Amino acid sequence: MTDALPLQDRIALVVGASRGIGYEAALALAVAGAHVVATARTQGALEELDDAIYAATGRHATLVPFDLIDGGGIDRLGGAIFGRFGKLDIWVNAAATLGAQGLTPVSHIDPRGFAKIEKTNFTATYRLIRSLEPLLRASDAGRVIHLTTSLAREPKAFWGLYAATKAGAEALMLAWADEIETTNVRISVLDPGRMRTQMRAQAFPGEDPETLTHPSEAGPLVVELARGDLTPPSKVSVKEWKTELPAGALI
Repeated sequence: MTDALPLQDRIALVVGASRGIGYEAALALAVAGAHVVATARTQGALEELDDAIYAATGRHATLVPFDLIDGGGIDRLGGAIFGRFGKLDIWVNAAATLGAQGLTPVSHIDPRGFAKIEKTNFTATYRLIRSLEPLLRASDAGRVIHLTTSLAREPKAFWGLYAATKAGAEALMLAWADEIETTNVRISVLDPGRMRTQMRAQAFPGEDPETLTHPSEAGPLVVELARGDLTPPSKVSVKEWKTELPAGALI
């Protein structure tokens, strides 16, 4: 590890890496020296990420296209990472969905849509924890960065299913963090705030995207939280990291 490459030779899994914050996190981790294992549903979008990583670093990522509703695929992912790398140093959990219906009253949610959103936002988090914990324990300093939302704590009208599933996932992460506090694994729940993402555009189609923070601004914080030589906070937001945390808050 060097100052220029603080994550040199670290193995970093980014779930939901094809766009938005997941894409920018994967790129930032790669530029910081990590070998990125990138997952998403769309092969083409993952290949675009790999092109960007190669252009920036001269190294390719490992691409794993699959849908998070495939629980067996999550189990196979853990086995494949073990077979190739024997460990996992960093896991960024960035995948989430509003579903095809988008924002809707709770009483109007389609049962099939409910099941898909619940599996993607909540159940997949449990399945990933189950699959990846042994790999993270095998690292000398495992780091988990889980993307959350303020809606998990303050749900609003029409956001019910998304808020509920994100609240459940956050609860799983914080409980898991308490369970493994005596290990070398540290878990950070990260609230990115309002960012210029496809999901944000789906929820607020009339909003001017130029008024929103670009997701690339989350990249440096993800890298900092992923460093094995720093002690990350259990909860942090991009806003407070940029404006409120004192210098050297991560030590």
